[in-house]
Amino acid sequence: MAAYCRVSTDKEQQEHSFETQKEMYTDMIMMKPNWQMAGIYADEGITGTIAKKRPDFMRMIEDCRKGKIDLIITKSVSRFSRNNLDCLLYVRELKERGIPIIFEKEGINTLQVSSELLITLFSGLSQAESESISMNVKIGKRQSLKNGNVPFCYKSFLGYRKGADGKPEIDPEQAVTVRRIFAEYLAGKSLLDIAKGLTADGIPTARGSSEWSSPRVLSILTNEKYKGDALLQKTYTADCISKKLKKNNGELPMYYVENNHPAIIERAVFDRVQEEVSRRNSKRKVKQTGTKTELGKYSSKYALSEILYCGNCGTPYRRCTWSKNGKKKIVWRCISRLDYGTKYCKDSPSIEESVLQNAIAEAITKKAQTENSDAQRICRHIELYQSSQDMSSILAKQERLKEIEACIDRLMNIDSEAAQNGAFDEQFRCLHNEMYAIMDELEAVDKTKSKLETASDSIGEIATVISGLKNHPVEYNDLAVRQLIECIKVMSADTIHIYFKDGTKIEATL
Repeated sequence: MAAYCRVSTDKEQQEHSFETQKEMYTDMIMMKPNWQMAGIYADEGITGTIAKKRPDFMRMIEDCRKGKIDLIITKSVSRFSRNNLDCLLYVRELKERGIPIIFEKEGINTLQVSSELLITLFSGLSQAESESISMNVKIGKRQSLKNGNVPFCYKSFLGYRKGADGKPEIDPEQAVTVRRIFAEYLAGKSLLDIAKGLTADGIPTARGSSEWSSPRVLSILTNEKYKGDALLQKTYTADCISKKLKKNNGELPMYYVENNHPAIIERAVFDRVQEEVSRRNSKRKVKQTGTKTELGKYSSKYALSEILYCGNCGTPYRRCTWSKNGKKKIVWRCISRLDYGTKYCKDSPSIEESVLQNAIAEAITKKAQTENSDAQRICRHIELYQSSQDMSSILAKQERLKEIEACIDRLMNIDSEAAQNGAFDEQFRCLHNEMYAIMDELEAVDKTKSKLETASDSIGEIATVISGLKNHPVEYNDLAVRQLIECIKVMSADTIHIYFKDGTKIEATL
């Protein structure tokens, strides 16, 4: 004889609590001389909708299969299972083995003829009750999200811990890892390179694992919580039975909360990383053996693979190895020329890597040694533009928006007879049109402001890098190239045009 008991929470302390059930069944079995104790199987604080997530339940079923149990007793159908399908599946399996289940509350013995009909009825009611409870919980959670309450799963979220006040605070040690990931990505490293570096250095993930992967790194780079914001309801539970999480692709509303908690990454840096993620996902592919030029994955191996283009056809250049008389030479060649010969690109030259790198290094040295007036000039223009914005006009639009919203509220509260008037519909339409127009204008102002701030920060960083190179010759370096140069166009066998990220251009001789 075995008994099964379960409670879905550890807060029950009454007659049918976890410990009470165990003691009751132990006494019941031990007091009957013709019963022998096969075990008390009990799951505490575990849902009854998924059998495989109840370890003691599954252990009991396995013992039944091994012939260790002849009869099972449990309090009710809902304690045995709240999943109609699971309940019938295991009842039928045990019935075939000649093992009855006695449900005390319902007075059912599964070996009786009418038992399956009653079990179907009661387990269906139990499942419906679970679905009702689940729906109530969902409504409560969604209302909480709507009110801007941000849940934090600290065990699986790197960089934060629960503070004394119950709110998230920055974990200094983990924050170093987060900042490293963002810095290395902006420096040009690929997701895989970053993951390998973290693994090699023995840096643990949020869950304590020593193994990092590209998806894990990307999830950190694209998580808005690191800039202090939170996007709520990214995923949702499809149903209470399978408990499968689904990505929210518009099925449910999402809510965005700004400045919810301390930021580890500056907003401007985070925005630049998102731009870089988008840029890499849309990069033109450097030709691989046996393929034609096409859109493909970002490559972090050589900085020039990302920025070196043919001035004749606009196709990227590819790094190639030439071998002649046992001597090897590294050159860069137009991919279109490699793919199709002179059919589409007749005049693109092949350039030795050392020559190309020396020309780029000289151009960076030249830029570093000249006055950094261009960056300062652009930053001043941005500041002047921002200061020239008519704040009074923006404030007036915001006030007008409040007035329109108040007017719409008043119109919504008028009696139904007055609402039948055609003038009401026209007034309502005009107010809505004006409201949406003002909202679009204010949104455009915010976007422009954000872009200008990002540009100013980026140019400021470029100026800092240039300033550090000012007093000594520059050797070619992939990191410096990624930080400073937007693109390079090969114009001829003797000339390249180098376009820097601050908007300046230098013509370099090869």
